[in-house]
Amino acid sequence: MSIPFRYRVTIMLLMLSSLWGCATHSGAPASTPDHPHTDFRMLDDIAYTPEDWPQTLYADLYLPETNGKHATVLLVHGGGWERRSRKDMAWIARDLASRGFAVMNVDYRFAPEHTFPAQLHDVQMAMHWLHRHSSEYGLDRSAISAFGFSSGAHLVSLMALVASSDSPLNDPYGGDATRPTAVVAGGIPADLEAFDSGRLIKQFLGGEQQEIPDIYRQASPVTHVTPSAPPFFLFHGGMDMLVPFSQAKRLQQTLNANSVDNELYRMHLRGHLTSFLTAGQAVDRAADFLRRHSLSADSGS
Repeated sequence: MSIPFRYRVTIMLLMLSSLWGCATHSGAPASTPDHPHTDFRMLDDIAYTPEDWPQTLYADLYLPETNGKHATVLLVHGGGWERRSRKDMAWIARDLASRGFAVMNVDYRFAPEHTFPAQLHDVQMAMHWLHRHSSEYGLDRSAISAFGFSSGAHLVSLMALVASSDSPLNDPYGGDATRPTAVVAGGIPADLEAFDSGRLIKQFLGGEQQEIPDIYRQASPVTHVTPSAPPFFLFHGGMDMLVPFSQAKRLQQTLNANSVDNELYRMHLRGHLTSFLTAGQAVDRAADFLRRHSLSADSGS
């Protein structure tokens, strides 16, 4: 006997909700504070790239309806560097904006038409846009963080880490302005050399690993960690078969070896997609992490 569609949906939602609180959080403070709701407005379809950019790229900007300068978050979606859009991250953008953050939710160029480091250049340009327009929109330049999931997590992490090192990937669009105050990375592919030239990575990087081993290494965030890296909040599905949990663990171990402040939120019994669909509590913890480090940056400590 087949189960009607509406009941299958209900069962799925119940299964997802049962996973909601099943997580392990290492490196977290003893308690996390609640934050009052903040009203916000959204400015959509802002072109953030220069006129001579290979492809015009757009973003949505969420601005809290409060006075003063706002801690800001650059938000970058996933999709294997080849698809999806910023719409996927809109619920996270609204959540963060309701907590008082300004949020820039961006699109970027896709593989295989555009290969690495095009996507890195896009998010670097988005960071520069935030700094250039900080006075116009009341953004706190000393507290601009970055948040991504999956390929978006890879891009914001790579941007942050190369900006904290002497990597040639800083040229020509990187620099100090592209070093976030803190980074949130969910479902991150941190070491691309470990994936053995899978289709998505091969078309993103432009070839097989044996053909371009230096590119695979250069494009891996884990290879750029230094003691100057910003703080990282990682969340990851414990049963992720697309991007194994070992990827987040490897990045955390490298951050620890370099004495970089970090937290890892392991979401048990969840794979890659379900860790995003049920990321509500991870976003709560991530928002608290960003708030703490934004306040530290604002105080100059």
